[in-house]
Amino acid sequence: LLLLLASIFVVSTQYDAGAQGQKEKYRNPANDPVTRLPYYKKLRWADGLFREGSYFNAIEYYSELLAEQPRNPYLVYQLAECYYFSRDYVPAAQNYAYVYSLASKLYPEAKFKEAQMLKMQGLYDSSIHAYQKFIADNPKTYKKLKKTALREIDGCNMGKNSINDPVAVTIKNAGPNVNSAYTELSPYPLGDTALLFSSMNQNKVIEKDKRNRANYMARFMTSHKQYYVPDVDSFQWPLAFNDGPFNDPHAHTGNGCYSPGGDRFYFTRCAEADSSKVNCKIYVSKFEGSKWGEPKVIGFGVNEGGSNTQPFVAKVGKKEVLFFSSNRTIQSRGKFDIWYSIIDPLRGSYRRPQNCGKQVNTEGNEATPYYDSRVNKLYFASDGHVTMGGFDIYEATGGPSRYTGVQNMGYPINTSADELYFIKDPVGKPDAYVVSNRIGSIALKNPTCCDDIWRIQTEPKLQILGKVVNARTQQQMEDVVVKMVDESGTMRTYNSTDGAFQFNIGRDHNYVVTGDKAKFLSTRAQVSTEGIKRSDADQTVSVVVYLDSITINGNFHVSNVYYDFNKADLRPESIASLDSLTAFMKDNPSLSVEIYSFADSIGSNDYNKSLSLRRADAVRNYLTSQGIEGSRMIPKAFGERLPVKPNSIRGIDYPTGRQLNRRTEFRIVQEDPTRRIIFNSAKPGDINSQEKNLQLHESDGTDEPSDSESNFGEPGSRVNSDQNP
Repeated sequence: LLLLLASIFVVSTQYDAGAQGQKEKYRNPANDPVTRLPYYKKLRWADGLFREGSYFNAIEYYSELLAEQPRNPYLVYQLAECYYFSRDYVPAAQNYAYVYSLASKLYPEAKFKEAQMLKMQGLYDSSIHAYQKFIADNPKTYKKLKKTALREIDGCNMGKNSINDPVAVTIKNAGPNVNSAYTELSPYPLGDTALLFSSMNQNKVIEKDKRNRANYMARFMTSHKQYYVPDVDSFQWPLAFNDGPFNDPHAHTGNGCYSPGGDRFYFTRCAEADSSKVNCKIYVSKFEGSKWGEPKVIGFGVNEGGSNTQPFVAKVGKKEVLFFSSNRTIQSRGKFDIWYSIIDPLRGSYRRPQNCGKQVNTEGNEATPYYDSRVNKLYFASDGHVTMGGFDIYEATGGPSRYTGVQNMGYPINTSADELYFIKDPVGKPDAYVVSNRIGSIALKNPTCCDDIWRIQTEPKLQILGKVVNARTQQQMEDVVVKMVDESGTMRTYNSTDGAFQFNIGRDHNYVVTGDKAKFLSTRAQVSTEGIKRSDADQTVSVVVYLDSITINGNFHVSNVYYDFNKADLRPESIASLDSLTAFMKDNPSLSVEIYSFADSIGSNDYNKSLSLRRADAVRNYLTSQGIEGSRMIPKAFGERLPVKPNSIRGIDYPTGRQLNRRTEFRIVQEDPTRRIIFNSAKPGDINSQEKNLQLHESDGTDEPSDSESNFGEPGSRVNSDQNP
C-alpha cells in the first residue's frame, strides 16, 4: 500500500485494497504472471488497480500496455490520470498533452488538465497558454470549466507577481526527524519547545495488511527542538504522543489541538470503510483528575453528514468557537467548507454548526482552519479561491461568521504546489508552520508526491522605497520601468507611473537599482543587506535614481585604459576602469559601444593597426567575460592615427607622449539601426556639444572620424605623428 495521507484533508481518497500486496510479491516483471497475460486481461487488471486507487501499480501496467500500443489514447489518458492522482506533475502534463494531440475530440478536458499540471510545476506562461487554448477549442461547451480556467489564469498571473515580490519569510523543511517519505500533517506547536504532529513515520513502501493496521495508520507524534546547535529550528527524533488515549491502531489519527484553557483536547480519527474510503469524525477528550479521559465523538450536529475533520478551538471575542472542515451537503457552498460551532464549556454543549460564509467558502475546497485570537484572523487553505498552485493559504479578518479582507498570503508561504495547515507559534516572533508538497520535500515515489511540515521563519521586513528623478529638472519621472538586480543576476521590475517605486528585499544580498526610459540614461543606486540578522528590526532604505536625457548634460568617460609597449594585455588599473563601463552598460542595456584602440608611432602603419585591433579585442573579451553581450561592442583599430600627445619632440623620443597614445577610448551608441551617437569619450565637451557636432557631420553625410575632425586631441589642434622608429 502506498498511502498518500493527503486524504486526511480530502478524506475521500481511495487506498489500495490488496492489490499492492499482490504486486509486492511479484516485484520482478519477469516473474510477474500479470505481465504474461493477454492484452485485454492485463488491461482489466490495470483498470482494477486504478479503480482501487493503486495508482503507482497501475502506472507500471499501463506503461507495459502502452509499449504494445503506443498511440492508444485511452492508455495515455489513464496513465496521465494515474500521475495526476499521485501528484507527479511533470509526466502528468506530458501525457495529457500527448493524449490531446492523439484524440482531442475524445478527451477535450485533457488540455485543461495539462494546464493544471503545468501550473502546479510553476510553469505559469505555458499554463496560461494551455488554458487559453482549452477555452478557444471549446467555444460552446464546458462553460463551468472555462470559468474555472479563467480563474486559474488569474492565479498564474498572481503567482508570477508574487514571486517577484516575496513575503519577508524564510521557508525551511522541518527535517528528517519530523518528516518521512510519507505525508506528515497537522503541526501544532507546543509552546516554543516542541511540535505535535501526525505521521506514519515510514520511509519505504508499505504493504497493506488488514491484520496489522497499526503498521500503516497515521498517529500523533511529538518532537522537541534541538538547542545549542547552529541550525535554528531543528528537531530531535520523534516520540509517540502518549499523554492520553488518542492514538488508535485501527484508525488514522491527526489534527490535534487544545482548548484555550487546556483542559480539552480535540482531534480527528479517520476510519477505513469496507469500500476502502476514509471517513473522519471529530473527537474530544477531557482532562479529569490526573489524566485524560476516553475520547468521545462530538454530537450536537458537529459530526453530521459526510466527513468532519481538522478541528481548531479558539476565542473569538468572548466566545469559544470550534472551527472545522466538512463536506456535508446541507448549507454547503461547495465541496469541503469551513464551519464553526459556538461552545458552552460549562455545559459541555455545542451550538448547531454554521457555515463560515461566502467570503471564506467557495465551490471548491476549503480546509485546515486556524484562528489567531491575537489578531482576530482566520487562516485556511483553499483551492477554490484564486491560487498560485493547488491549495493556497489565505487569511481573513473577522469571525466567526463574517469576514473581510480575504487575502492570499503570497510567495514563499504559497507556491505552485499544495499548501495546507498554516499555524503560528503561540509566543514570541510570529513564526509559523505550513504543510506542503513543494520541491524539497522528502519524497517516496516522485518529488511532489507527499507532504512535509515546513518551518516559516519570519524575517525583518526590508524594503527599498525610492523615486526616479530627472537629473536636470529634479522632478519625478513619469512612466518609467525600475529594475532591481541582485548579485546572482535575478531581476525584478516595477512599472511606475509617477516615478515612485517599492521593492521588498531579503537579507544577505546586494542589489543594484536602475531606471529604464526611452531616450534617457540611468544612474544606479546600490543597496546591501549583508550583515543584517533575522532578529533585527524592520528597515526601509530610501534611494534616488537619476535619469538624464541622452541629448543634454550627460557624459560617460573611461580613463586609464593604457598598454605597455608592443603589448595588447590589459593592465590591472585598466581593468578597474573598464568595470565602470561594465556597470554602465548593464544599467543601460539599450546602448552599445564602439571600442577605439590606438598605438604609438613606432613600427609600420599596418603593424600598428593590427596591434591596436588586438588591444580593442582584449577590451571586448574582458567586457564579454563580465556579462556584456558581444554584439553590443564593435572593435575599431586606428593604429598610430590621431595621437593625443606627440610621440617625439624636435626629433627626440617622447616616452610620456607615446604612453598616452597607447590607449583605448570609447564612443557609446544606441542599439538601433541609425546607431545615433550619444557620447564619445574621446572628444572634448559634453553630450550637448557633441550632439551639435553630430548634426553637422550628418548634414555632411559622414559617419566616421577623419583626420580633419576634432580628432580625439586638444580642441582645435592637430598633432602630427612622428613616423620615425
